[in-house]
Parts: sequence; C-alpha cells; structure tokens
Amino acid sequence: MARTSTSHATSRRPSPLSSVRAPAGRPNGRAPAELRALTIEPNYLAFAEGSALISLGNTRVLCAATIEDRVPPWMRGRGNGWVSAEYAMLPRATQERTQREATRGRLGGRTHEIQRLIGRALRAIVDMKKLGERTVLLDCDVLQADGGTRTTAITGAYVALALALGRTFDPLGPDWPLTGALAAVSVGFVDGQARLDLEYEEDSRAEVDMNVAMTERGEYVEVQGTAEGRPFGRERLDALLELADAGIRTLLAAQRDVLARARPTANAGRP
Repeated sequence: MARTSTSHATSRRPSPLSSVRAPAGRPNGRAPAELRALTIEPNYLAFAEGSALISLGNTRVLCAATIEDRVPPWMRGRGNGWVSAEYAMLPRATQERTQREATRGRLGGRTHEIQRLIGRALRAIVDMKKLGERTVLLDCDVLQADGGTRTTAITGAYVALALALGRTFDPLGPDWPLTGALAAVSVGFVDGQARLDLEYEEDSRAEVDMNVAMTERGEYVEVQGTAEGRPFGRERLDALLELADAGIRTLLAAQRDVLARARPTANAGRP
C-alpha cells in the first residue's frame, strides 16, 4: 500500500473538537499558503476496482470507483460512457451527530449539490468515447469532516478513478480514457488574509470562501466563490485563484506519486 505526504506539515493535526488554537494567525500556525498534512492511501478497499483514502489534516474521505458494463438508459446505443458520483457523510464525521439521510428518506440539498459537483468535475477529464458504454460510479464517503470535504473528495476520487480504469485500459495506450489529471482545494479570505485549504474553524468565519477544481494544464473545471457579508473585487479573486493554483499543483504532484507507486505503468492521466 503506497502512501504519500506533502512536505508542508510533519505532525498530525489535533482533533477539531479541541479548543486549543494558535495564539495568532492560522490554526496550528500554518502559513497562509500552506496545505494541511496530506496522505493518500491507494487501493484501500479490497473489492472496489479503484479506491483511495485521502486525509487532509483532520478531513478524511474514502473514495471508491466501480465500473459497470452498462450506461443509463438515455445513453444506450451512443457508444459513450458516463461518470457519476455519490457523496455521503458518516453521522459522527462532525462534532455533533448528523442524522443519516437514508433515515430521513431523502437526500439533502447540500448532498445533491456536492455529488453533482464531484461527478461534473471528473467527467471533465474523461473521454467518454474511449470509455465506451461503461459507467464509472464514484462513491465518496466522509469519515471525518474538518473543512474542505468536497474538494478533498474530488482529489481522492481522481486517484480511485485512475486506479479503476487501469484495470481495464492501458494507461500508456492510445485508448486510455483520461485526458488529464484533476485536483481541487478550498481557499478564502479570513481576517483579511488570503488562505489556502481552509479548515472548519476558518471556513466558518471566512469573509470570502471559494472551491477551485483545476486540471494539470491549469484549466479550471469549477470555481465556486461566495462573499459572506460584502462583495469582493477582482483583486481578491485573482489572489485566491493564484493561491489555489499553487495548492492544486502540490496535490497533483502527490496524486502522480501515489499512482506511480500503486500502478507503476500509470501516467497520471496522460495517454
């Protein structure tokens, strides 16, 4: 089992339940442009075609990819494939227990939004014609939430997707369905300062928060930005995108390292 970590941090973050914070600046003394400690454990599940447990600080998401030799009824006969995602959070992933949505009998609006985001982001880097009439189902389950769950899910789901496709396709061959790599991260302004990879304590009081998904070519797949309280200008937008770009490139490098170790012939999405 391969494991990778960024050089940004060397110690495990304290529990989000802890009230002990750094006296000034960011929680745990991180620099504004510093990611939380990152680990990606590929092939975490025994039975899934592809899987990865990704941890970013105290946020932990288990991602699994399943390949089915069929497509939704409305796509049959077209010769194209499909990628879809589901997202869920364990009841005690949060500081207080959250009721299972299955118990309530319906998915919440937030869950719908996030799983559509994950599916949309991953479809952007898949050649559906090369995938053929197959469906890839991505299951992203949050084991522990401390901010950035949707972006962490996208980053981990890409690894699971690449591993799953590697069972059916040659990553170095002309029919490899991935057109590139993809990762995502959160950024925002907190206390007037642009910060990378917000944890919950920061996200909950950010003046501006944004989720950015980007390919290895520097192309944006998703930019979700929200002003809390008052609008923000182009200067702040550019500052956040620049910060996200640097963070995502670090995540992409970690993905490449994991895939190279887990599947030596993998080429991180390049045909």
